[in-house]
Amino acid sequence: MNEHQPLTMKDIARTLGVSVATVSRALCDSPSISRKRREAIQAYAREHNYTPNTFAEQLRRSPQSPPKVIGVIVPEFVHYYFASVLTGIEREASSRGYRILVARSGENYERECEICRQFTQAKVCGIIVSQAKDTVKYDHFISLVNAGVPLVFYDRICPAINASRVVVDDYIGSFKAVTYLIEKGCRRIAYFGTDMNMEIAKNRYNGYKDALYKNGLTLDDTLVRICDTRADAERITPTMMRMENRPDAFFAVNDDTALGILYSVRRLRYVVPDEVMICGFTNDTRAVSCDPMLTTVEQRGVDVGEQAVDIMIGLVEGTLPRDHAEKRVVKTSLVVRGTTK
Repeated sequence: MNEHQPLTMKDIARTLGVSVATVSRALCDSPSISRKRREAIQAYAREHNYTPNTFAEQLRRSPQSPPKVIGVIVPEFVHYYFASVLTGIEREASSRGYRILVARSGENYERECEICRQFTQAKVCGIIVSQAKDTVKYDHFISLVNAGVPLVFYDRICPAINASRVVVDDYIGSFKAVTYLIEKGCRRIAYFGTDMNMEIAKNRYNGYKDALYKNGLTLDDTLVRICDTRADAERITPTMMRMENRPDAFFAVNDDTALGILYSVRRLRYVVPDEVMICGFTNDTRAVSCDPMLTTVEQRGVDVGEQAVDIMIGLVEGTLPRDHAEKRVVKTSLVVRGTTK
């Protein structure tokens, strides 16, 4: 059996020398199987992490009426972007007669794996997911695909799997934002981004880097930091502003980080945008509640959520082929406000 292939009742039956029907009855704790044999089969299943393919079983029982519950995995509930994606998911699913079952991974790989198992057991018709920051192994996703569970990624995609996905044009959004800062006279543009194990991080960093090169500027590694939270921004920004050749602008991977930068430079009594310009990425509601208001890249989370559901329903109802990875890109736009000229 392939290492990524999930264990099946047929595999258990072959190993233990019994019929598939016996395995099925034993796993259901049927009294028609002796207690000794039931316990032996159940123990083997537990030791080898057997998970019932309830999705496939339900489809076999109701081929004309697929289940109408979509599992959704969100890294964080309190993050504006993920909340807006969830709004789009719920809106589109509800309008088309589907319900959603939502769980939070908390940016944790083990929790993400457990949610996938729970969703499979809950008979969801498919799973929409943005992977956790610390996910670097993908066996849990591969097992879902091999078990026939439709999978749609949003925002943070899994590069190891050719699965359907919805993303924003991270590279272009980043490129245009940094180009705008350069056009406004900035030459020392700092970049605060996410760890490079995720495609989204690579795309936004590459947009930043290429905008510099295209405009004749040199990439200065001293201006690049792994920093994607407000707390980290408040810790790192003052040090950068005390550099002999300090930044004259910051481009942040999200608005939370950008707001931490804004708070820090204002505490140091720099004038924004005259002495320092700042641009974020999300268009969080907080972008208009700060002073000055934040220039940022509109990420259109609601559109992303709606597109993800549209793909999922297409896979479930057969209007999109299961063997084809549907890939959609939602366009971003730069929203200019008071933190830039």
